[in-house]
Amino acid sequence: MIRLMTYNWQQNDWPEFRYDLSGIQDDLFAFAEKTGHASGLLKGLTADAQAETSIEMMVVEAIKTSAIEGELLSRKDVMASIRNNLGLAPEAPGGDKRAAGAAALMIDIRNSFAAPLSENMLFDWHRMIMRGHRHIAAGQWRTHADPMQVVSGPVGHERVHFEAPPSSRVPAEMTRFIQWFNDTAPGGNWEIRKAPVRSAVAHLYFESIHPFEDGNGRIGRALSEKALSQGLGRPALLSLSRAIETNRKQYYEALQEGQQSNEITPWVTWFVNVVLEALIQAEEQIEFTLKKTRLFDRWRDQLNDRQMQILRRMLDEGPTGFEGGMSAKKYMVITGASKATATRDLQDLADKGIVVPAGGGRSIHYKINL
Repeated sequence: MIRLMTYNWQQNDWPEFRYDLSGIQDDLFAFAEKTGHASGLLKGLTADAQAETSIEMMVVEAIKTSAIEGELLSRKDVMASIRNNLGLAPEAPGGDKRAAGAAALMIDIRNSFAAPLSENMLFDWHRMIMRGHRHIAAGQWRTHADPMQVVSGPVGHERVHFEAPPSSRVPAEMTRFIQWFNDTAPGGNWEIRKAPVRSAVAHLYFESIHPFEDGNGRIGRALSEKALSQGLGRPALLSLSRAIETNRKQYYEALQEGQQSNEITPWVTWFVNVVLEALIQAEEQIEFTLKKTRLFDRWRDQLNDRQMQILRRMLDEGPTGFEGGMSAKKYMVITGASKATATRDLQDLADKGIVVPAGGGRSIHYKINL
């Protein structure tokens, strides 16, 4: 049988990745510029607001990295788990073990960003994200004899996008990968000075080995964040997965193309642009937090407890806002107020310019005015 295509790990130059950065010098400069700008914005926030921004980024990353794999987590459960892990939650987190595991991963990525990568660290991460998943051997490399394939399409008409090295090769491949990751870190023997480039290569390299039975995408994106954080010398304040999830189809296409050769310039170019998009979104989040803080500072003593509760609930959704806006009916459900009280409270918020009405009659609803 003639093999029409070989994957990167089957080629003689594996894993000697090659790439040309001449076409993305402006993008790499923009990365440095935007990280500096984001740091400046962050310093303009109070300590509490800075902590809130960091928590929001972790919540978004946990939700989006799971969503890319088709797993939907409750924002409320993830938020509660992260706040609980940080000692900030007055109440116990929800009972979703998947949300608790995703939250634990987010905390660990940030707390241990400077530490060298190790097999035990990867196993711990895998155990975290496999919480609540049955029939998956957590905290160990895959061992099955069947090919590890990335496929799509209905049963009987599957399309194979990629086939990873056999399980027997995984331990040796991962030993080499871990050594490469640590050697290319800041101060390492083979340091890759451009953090977004190292982040891109690390992701492709790991995904090409596909060492776990499940969860490879989530851990691969965690490694990308670790690489960025090490390059910055602090936890990266962004959500790679939100930017990737927005371009999910392109992500898989770029990854598939990158796994066909060890000349990976197109992949590195694509990934660096995703990092830039994530930074733009991070700036929006920081600016949103600043506006939210100013809003509460201005109106804190002029609103009743119900109105403050509603504003917090609406703003918990982030810069994209509360889906469908706030109606009197939603207000009643959230606060327990009567219809007359809900209508009066909302009208008062509108008179103060805190919310703006949309629609009319029974369909009237309100959006936050930042």
